[in-house]
Amino acid sequence: MNTQFLIAAAGLGERLGREEPKALVPLLGRPMLLHTLDRFREAGLDHGVVLVPPGREETFSAALAGRDVRLTNGGATRQESVRNGLNALEDGTEVVAIHDAARPFVSVAAIRASIAAAAEHGAATVAIPSVDTILEGDEAAFLRATPDRRRLWACQTPQTFRVEVIREAHHRATREGFQGTDDASLVRRMGGRVKLVMGSRHNMKITLPEDLRIAELMMREGLT
Repeated sequence: MNTQFLIAAAGLGERLGREEPKALVPLLGRPMLLHTLDRFREAGLDHGVVLVPPGREETFSAALAGRDVRLTNGGATRQESVRNGLNALEDGTEVVAIHDAARPFVSVAAIRASIAAAAEHGAATVAIPSVDTILEGDEAAFLRATPDRRRLWACQTPQTFRVEVIREAHHRATREGFQGTDDASLVRRMGGRVKLVMGSRHNMKITLPEDLRIAELMMREGLT
């Protein structure tokens, strides 16, 4: 099926303590975003949309020279940003893999598996089973419940969808004023089924300065 990627790269590097957009923060001297795009290229996806911070289009264009991507401005929220990106997909796109630029170590196998699952079921998300016991607290930080760990998964990306499914999910969320925590939750909210696809602990999200140091150590040790 005609598949494209949609990379969420509109975040700023404030929590990393950097002035440049987070997606352009270097990992071993090379922008994080390029490492991420390399994984999708290895999975057979060369074309897609990259969501960028408004006003930083020229900076991203220079960093992505030679890449077949469309740059689209992100919005005030991730949900709005993804909606902008969906509107920028090429005509005829049937499946879209939505991924965080800050997850540069996603495996090629996970990307391909999510595409196959989305083509079959309409929606899929990469995730890993929880190895920790998860506690639900109340407003005063007292334990309310302990969900069964055997049924808990930690969400990752890509979250991959048939385009008509995720567009309808976003349309309904916008119409009803709903803000979700991720795209798969929007599909589930409208009654859709979302297939869980096995990810990897290496598919970390780089958010804090210590994450950046861990990521570079993993690269030096060949663990990615």
